[in-house]
Amino acid sequence: MSDNINSLPAGKVDDKPDSVSSANNNRVTGRKKNILLASLFTNFFVLLALYCGVISVLLPNHVAQIDPANKANNLAIVMTSALLFTIFAQPIAGALSDRCRSTWGRRSPFIVGGALIGGLAIFGISMTTTIAGIAVFWLMAAVSLNCMNGPLATVIADRFLPENRGIASGFVGAGSTAGGTVGIILAGYLAWNLQLGYLVFALAIAACCVAFVLINREPSTRNMEVEPFRWGSFFKNFWVSPRKYPDFGWAFFGRFAMYLGYQGVVTYQLYILQDFIGLSVEESNYAIGTISVITLVTLLFSGLVSGVLSDKLQRRKIFVFLSTLLMAAGLCVPLFMPTLTGMYIYAAIMGLGYGAYTSIDMALMTQVLPGGGKQAGKDMGILTIATVLPQSFSPILSAWLLATFNNDYSSLFIAAIVFVFASSFFVLPIKSVK
Repeated sequence: MSDNINSLPAGKVDDKPDSVSSANNNRVTGRKKNILLASLFTNFFVLLALYCGVISVLLPNHVAQIDPANKANNLAIVMTSALLFTIFAQPIAGALSDRCRSTWGRRSPFIVGGALIGGLAIFGISMTTTIAGIAVFWLMAAVSLNCMNGPLATVIADRFLPENRGIASGFVGAGSTAGGTVGIILAGYLAWNLQLGYLVFALAIAACCVAFVLINREPSTRNMEVEPFRWGSFFKNFWVSPRKYPDFGWAFFGRFAMYLGYQGVVTYQLYILQDFIGLSVEESNYAIGTISVITLVTLLFSGLVSGVLSDKLQRRKIFVFLSTLLMAAGLCVPLFMPTLTGMYIYAAIMGLGYGAYTSIDMALMTQVLPGGGKQAGKDMGILTIATVLPQSFSPILSAWLLATFNNDYSSLFIAAIVFVFASSFFVLPIKSVK
């Protein structure tokens, strides 16, 4: 396996065995494919349940209990504490997993190790009563889970044929969005006992990731050939030139813009219900559950249907384009209807758009990788920065907007509309994917 990006055009899949298939002969079909699809759905379901439940409900409630007067600023501090570390965690873990030689294959050690350490850190949050303590444990959890998430996402590029990646991405997208919805519902019901809430999510992610690697065993890579490790070339390879690989660049910035807008609203959803809609703490925690159920139904439908249609039509760009426009439309609803009913309508439209987006966007990403996916772990990790960075940066932007506009939460929706709408146009210049 070469540490250098080869000269295949971005998005073109090499007909010859790539580093993944030649090292592991890992592409799955038939029953193994179905088992892997179900396993990916389950693991991304649990992972996003943890992320959304903790970020949207448990952490905001925890932070508000400690210092109610400064909850928005303190939440921004906690969320951004892991910023610099999580930016680099996935690509570095992905690059190391590309080179990993073990009895359990390349990705499995990172999937299990990241989940176990991340689970311990999540439970550690429940044991602290200071903002600094929450920030430290969240940093540990975010880095560990990102080291797990990157190699787990790379499984699509590693083990599925290109013509099956739409349905694989659909299962991952449906699992992710459904998990995020259920996670918020579950966290809302567990908000009365934060320690129990953190424990449930910690145990779930650890158990699922261990089961994943046992059920979907990777072939040994102990005899895989790798070039000698050199620090210079290792870090040099993290730069992917947008001029040389423009499709990769367009995909990166499109995803970045979408998540910057989306996360700015989702992260502050509990406070939006309380301070913008006017609900009590108890009412807002209950309303989050109802909103999540509405989102769950619509996103499952759109996610799975979009994945199947995308594979059948062999089209990716049109689905990503239309789904982001639909999300931008959904974000407009609370501006004109700042009521609980308006939030329910917003949830339904966002579910349809976000379900389709997550289902197809990942398939598109696997088809714009430089060199046809020869360094899939590293390159998918770089693309995931476009998700992780907005998750960390959006609370800063949101806190600044609220401070600038006197806690007017409509500013969050307006900013989100601008970013999500803009993201739809980044997909149009991509040439190597239809």
